[in-house]
Amino acid sequence: QVRLVESGGGSVQPGGSLMLTCEVSGYPYSRHCMAWFRQAPGKGREAVAAINSDGDTVYQNSMKDRLTISRDIANDTLYLQMSSLKPEDTAMYYCAAAPGRPVLPLAPSVYTIWGQGTQVTVSS
Repeated sequence: QVRLVESGGGSVQPGGSLMLTCEVSGYPYSRHCMAWFRQAPGKGREAVAAINSDGDTVYQNSMKDRLTISRDIANDTLYLQMSSLKPEDTAMYYCAAAPGRPVLPLAPSVYTIWGQGTQVTVSS
């Protein structure tokens, strides 16, 4: 059974940093893409960043200067380092997995496996 379990969310002040972690287990595809999405209350799910099994990364343009997505393949763990956080970054953050090498790695529709999410709240 495939499982994605996120952690690392919390409450931070504007300008702060957080490292989100997604532990992956049971994923059967050697070639795949992993991504972080977020969803704020009353809004749709929004792509944040993605990384494929070759290590290629792609970021949402509006956030890319404040993000680093990475992965530890040996430990099946995905990370998202976020810095200079803003109140508008407040959302539930989800990790997701897709088989192969999606043409559109930031499209939610290509991801078939999702975690339960970890809440990030940025406020003073």
